[in-house]
Amino acid sequence: MTLTLDDVRDAAARIEGVAHRTPVLRSRTLNALVGAEVFVKCENLQRVGAFKFRGAYNAASRLTPEQLARGIAAYSSGNHAQAVALAARELGTTAVILMPEDTPRSKVEATLGYGAEVVTYDRYTGDRVAIGEALAADRGLTLIPPYEHPHVIAGQGTAALELIEEVGDLDALVVPVGGGGLIAGSATAAKGLLPGIRVIGVEPEEGDDTKRSLEAGRRVSIPVPRTIADGQAADIPGELTFSLNRKLVDDIALVTDDQIRQAMRTAFERMKTVVEPSGATSLAALLSGRITPVPRRIGVIVSGGNIDVRRFAQLVG
Repeated sequence: MTLTLDDVRDAAARIEGVAHRTPVLRSRTLNALVGAEVFVKCENLQRVGAFKFRGAYNAASRLTPEQLARGIAAYSSGNHAQAVALAARELGTTAVILMPEDTPRSKVEATLGYGAEVVTYDRYTGDRVAIGEALAADRGLTLIPPYEHPHVIAGQGTAALELIEEVGDLDALVVPVGGGGLIAGSATAAKGLLPGIRVIGVEPEEGDDTKRSLEAGRRVSIPVPRTIADGQAADIPGELTFSLNRKLVDDIALVTDDQIRQAMRTAFERMKTVVEPSGATSLAALLSGRITPVPRRIGVIVSGGNIDVRRFAQLVG
């Protein structure tokens, strides 16, 4: 399939007034550390604490009255779970979410807090897609996957659309990569507005499935990653997202868990903002020199901030 800038703009109109138009932060210290002018799009301040609400609401709001009456299902390591749960509540329906047993407790509690039912599985032995599809079929629910859905991808792209509308021309856009929905939507928006922009994805070193796939020219599966960036613990890119990203993404940078921790510290100490590990990988790539040459004007999407105080202290202390 193809996704266009108009699809992202249509999503932006649909989520307007429901999703937050998140702030863009600038820091002279960050600029000095990176050697460039950096614009940080703070999706950690989005509703549910992550960009995922954009795509979840865009997709859920297009369901028929009959589908909404039956309810929604989703599978997620945390942020998409909360996003679908909140979207369901906003639209007056119910949600059942399949989550890994080792999901951080704060994310499970937040999902329950939005009114969803949570069903758990073992991410290291179970196939979440198969389990999620069976769950939805058994209960007659409409499944909204975390990234393999055109309306989800278009919704995620609204973050980059807002960023560029606010700050103007950028030489590069740096985006965390898990299943690939955020970068697919962001690259669609960015290259639709700025055809010459360089789009760079960032993965944890232990979870480099997208980098390997782009280099191979086909989807490559890896063992389920063990990384502090739990939201990026994908073992294979999505089929739909990969078909878009192989055309739009210019490069993938890899970062270590230690570099992610340092980026979290820098965001907290210098920008006074809390970022979860998966949300910090884009900053980590810049701060650790993994992106060369350094573009002059760089947009960075910080994708989420869902982390409890105990885990945050453990990671950055």
